Amino acid sequence: MSPRSRRLAAAAVVVAVALVVGFLWLRGSGDDDPFASYCSEVENRREQVGAALAAGPEVGLIRALPSFEALEEKSPDDIRADWQLVVARITDLEKALSDAGVDAATYDREDPPASVSADDRKAIDTAAVRLGSRETAAALSRVQQQARDVCKTPLSL
Repeated sequence: MSPRSRRLAAAAVVVAVALVVGFLWLRGSGDDDPFASYCSEVENRREQVGAALAAGPEVGLIRALPSFEALEEKSPDDIRADWQLVVARITDLEKALSDAGVDAATYDREDPPASVSADDRKAIDTAAVRLGSRETAAALSRVQQQARDVCKTPLSL
């Protein structure tokens, strides 16, 4: 074999090795389960979500918001829009309450503090209605179903 042929053969081997290494690197850790990271997050957050929701519907959802944000971040494509909707609706209510300077745990819609303006009351009511809507309930139902079916664990909603 001539020196030129040896160099070409060596170059071909280097290119082949580089392609194989590149392919393996792009494949990642070899974890073929696209839901593994999400399911791990569901299991890690399950207890926190359950404890937060024990405070009641709206207050519990606000307390669970950090867990829901983490779940949204790890969510697979098929339920990402549902998580985005849930997180957005809870965030809207939290913001409306915060802007009004009231605590979700003590706010009474029927007897709001005198310091809450009519505009703030309207913003809180609008956010609460949107959070309690059928659309939000359906999204919550889908993420719960996904956790049970794919991750084999309830989300504690």
